[in-house]
Amino acid sequence: MKADGNTVKDILNNIPPDRLVAFNKLHETIVKSLPKGFEAGISYGGLGYVVPHQLYPAGYHCKPIEPLPFAGLASQKNTINFYHMGIYADPKLLDWFVSEYPKHSKAKLDMGKSCIRFKNFDEIPYKLIAELMKKISVKDWVNQYETLYKPKPKK
Repeated sequence: MKADGNTVKDILNNIPPDRLVAFNKLHETIVKSLPKGFEAGISYGGLGYVVPHQLYPAGYHCKPIEPLPFAGLASQKNTINFYHMGIYADPKLLDWFVSEYPKHSKAKLDMGKSCIRFKNFDEIPYKLIAELMKKISVKDWVNQYETLYKPKPKK
């Protein structure tokens, strides 16, 4: 689902009123916890947290005009969705997150490969999301991306 807006500010200003407080608090939590080098921006038409072209000029291999994605946040029909590529790429990080989640939220974990869906906005584990965001540096993310996902040159 494409976000409503062309800038981070536009997107934040167009969040439905019933989730505005939770969405903005989650965004602020993520931004405050981002390791140096990552930045909030527009990624694939939505709110993303990316490695900017200044640090990784090649961009995302699927669409090099886009910065390298790391995380994202979206307001969907019935949920606030948080996407984190690190938990998709690193089984140890995923295991850590899954084991920590019940310590931070009474809500059942609703998760896909990199997507965590929050239906009950009062149960968003902000502290856990902050910890998760701090676990991967830009350098580590770029190395992991290049090792796991970037297509290798044909010989």
